[in-house]
Amino acid sequence: MDPIDKSNRRVANIFTSKFTPIQTDGVPDGDVLQLNDARPLGAGFYVYRMAPGHTTVAHKHKGDEEFLIIEGDLTDNDGTEYGPGDLVWLKDGTEHHSTTRDGCLIAVFADMPDDFPAR
Repeated sequence: MDPIDKSNRRVANIFTSKFTPIQTDGVPDGDVLQLNDARPLGAGFYVYRMAPGHTTVAHKHKGDEEFLIIEGDLTDNDGTEYGPGDLVWLKDGTEHHSTTRDGCLIAVFADMPDDFPAR
């Protein structure tokens, strides 16, 4: 078996790599680290970071979304609280916004981006 060509692999460290700030409806809405640039920003697999005290812009999911809380805390608008190790699935069409007290780092898989801009 041949070695993997350098053009066929991307590696980033979620603790040291540069994240891309995102906006929803012109409002700052966290930071994203996404290696697959064949998909729009916020589609497929990515890592999402929220600063302490941040609340996301209310949005409606365009496709199912799954996420894993790596570190920190997250609370949905209905009061449901998530912490490290929680794996969450939200159905296509779900509307919500989330808040973090202390900041959080989340691994996300989303079928389609919510309102993130194209690359």
